[in-house]
Amino acid sequence: MTSNKKTFVLDTNVVLHDYRSIYNFQENDIVIPIVVLEELDKFKRGNDQIHFHAREFARALDGIADPDFFNKGASLGHGLGRLFIQTGVPFSEKMRHSFRDDIPDHRILAVTEFLANQKPGEKVILVTKDINLRMKARSLGLLAEDYKTDQVEDPDESLNRSITTINDFPDEIITRLHAGELPAGTVFPGQSIKGNHYYALKNGSASVMVAHDPLRRVIRKVEKLNAFGIFPKNSEQAFAIDALMNPAISLVAISGKAGTGKTLLALAAALQQHASFEQVYLARPIVALSNKDLGFLPGDVKEKVSPYMQPLFDNLGVIRHRHNAHGQENRLVDDMLKDQRLIISALAYIRGRSLSNIFFIADEAQNLSPHEIKTIITRAGEGCKMVFTGDIDQIDSPYLDRRSNGLSHLFSRLEGQDFFAHVHLEKGERSHLAEVASNLL
Repeated sequence: MTSNKKTFVLDTNVVLHDYRSIYNFQENDIVIPIVVLEELDKFKRGNDQIHFHAREFARALDGIADPDFFNKGASLGHGLGRLFIQTGVPFSEKMRHSFRDDIPDHRILAVTEFLANQKPGEKVILVTKDINLRMKARSLGLLAEDYKTDQVEDPDESLNRSITTINDFPDEIITRLHAGELPAGTVFPGQSIKGNHYYALKNGSASVMVAHDPLRRVIRKVEKLNAFGIFPKNSEQAFAIDALMNPAISLVAISGKAGTGKTLLALAAALQQHASFEQVYLARPIVALSNKDLGFLPGDVKEKVSPYMQPLFDNLGVIRHRHNAHGQENRLVDDMLKDQRLIISALAYIRGRSLSNIFFIADEAQNLSPHEIKTIITRAGEGCKMVFTGDIDQIDSPYLDRRSNGLSHLFSRLEGQDFFAHVHLEKGERSHLAEVASNLL
């Protein structure tokens, strides 16, 4: 007789992705292979988010364990299943023939296969964010799936909704919007509009760029603003600068492919508004090559981090070259760097900080998990403006994809909030060569 109850075997990367993952499987049981605990032990020391998750999971495990934990498991709470730790099991003949190496991944497979044989009427499913391990499991006839709790349905829908272009819009309304703002009900009668949404309204040669103001419920014209010498080259960039310089919007997501100007616009807008903030903080996550920790790289901490921060300094260089080398704008940048009112740093170094009265930019946010994004945003204090930039099609983290990364999670879950704006940039402005290569290669 087949049972509806399932048993989920969790891989190490699931726990490192979300240390509270064990509470997200409803009434089903969870099994943690003992080798997962061995692997987590290697991640307990460090400042990155995965190290924090390893420590928090160890604390959670210690809190629910009891004397009979290894024999009977432990209850995860009302309406939830039980958590078990499975010690190592011998490799079956099929496992030995298929995988000769005795490595953690294969031990996890052996546990999954063992449990599947022990529970013939119950679904035993390996949960892992490692695509190759899922394929290995399926080659053995085992069930395997990705950890889907924090995945968004379709990030492309959010990308397409960030800016709305309407053709054949009433010419009279376009003319009136050029003269001043109008009630939202006058421009879009019968429609319910939420959040800070941007529109390109067109009628033949007539057009206007507008935005919905959710606080005053009006449609206002969007001007092409100058941000510290950087002028928007297209309507998308104009919308982005508008969101970045609007004090009523405290959280901004800017997505787009390489060369669309995401980081450049964010940094330029921050410098333009430097007098309104105590500090401009530009950071990015470090995803080391070959998934190795920075400790493998030569040099001190500054030398290890410097190559990863260079693209941020490159954007600052672009802005500086827009001004006279000895002009007041470049003197301001020098002073801000010297006084640490402008900081360019690795994202891991903000741990423990309260970000008050800071213009904070997180670059390459597609390499952050949803939990990491949440952790950063919850550090926001009074007077803080947060900007997340990235390209969800250029993910370097081995365990994130278009649906599970933090940037997609951010603009999919916060769409329509009064304090939030999302702008997706399509047109590359780096060079014609870069634009063609991005589209065709």
